[in-house]
Amino acid sequence: MNHKSDSPTPAWILVLCVFILTLPSQELDAPFTYDHGGIIRGDRTKKEIALVFTGDTFADGGAHILQVLSQQQIKASFFFTGNFYRNPDFKTLIEGLITDGHYLGAHSDAHLLYCAWENRDSLLVTREQFIADLAANYREMEKFGIAKTAVRYFMPPYEWYNTTISTWTQAWGLQLVNYTPGTRSPADYTYPEMQARYVPSAKIYQSILAYETSHAEGLNGFILLSHIGADPRRTDKFYFMLEKLLQTLRDRGYRFKRIDELLDRPE
Repeated sequence: MNHKSDSPTPAWILVLCVFILTLPSQELDAPFTYDHGGIIRGDRTKKEIALVFTGDTFADGGAHILQVLSQQQIKASFFFTGNFYRNPDFKTLIEGLITDGHYLGAHSDAHLLYCAWENRDSLLVTREQFIADLAANYREMEKFGIAKTAVRYFMPPYEWYNTTISTWTQAWGLQLVNYTPGTRSPADYTYPEMQARYVPSAKIYQSILAYETSHAEGLNGFILLSHIGADPRRTDKFYFMLEKLLQTLRDRGYRFKRIDELLDRPE
């Protein structure tokens, strides 16, 4: 005989169910790691890394980075602003990146700050401004034959956003991505005049290897961000350590993927 319990469902189970149902659908989609609706890490079970470079004003490392990646036979991902795509001085570099098969995406047209530094929930742009700016970025990309349908991953300017920005991004048919936190690689734009904020390249390099050895999952699924150029006041350019870093990580068993290869799922 089957007995039916009249006991009410424990309150903690009801609370858990409500919490799960209210999460954005993407954040239930293991094995990726999300933050405020943006993907910040790929599959932690795979020794794969996406090298990501952003650019707006500077591109002094472009030729060197392109050469190293070519020699190492590695495909990376580059997220540029409309300012970058419009700059005639960068045209040859952009064409070279496309020819070599790298991923080129958007980074906002005018490098807008979407939300306040001191209060992430405080938006500094309207939805209309956000969409207009992003559409302008894609119009510049289209001049290089880069269609929106082919590059659905978007990295926000300043790598700073909130859940609303992620929602607007998704509604426009894109997925927001950001770098994996834990290393000092995003600080390669700093220069000595920034004083305490300045991070030398040797320290950036060591922070990456230190993270890899001190965490059980190492750099698995990492979105490793640095910049394609830096202010001339920074003479200690991190991109000159790129070849050494790639070889070291390869020796440790890592494979390098474009952002779409890291995050796309087979149909």
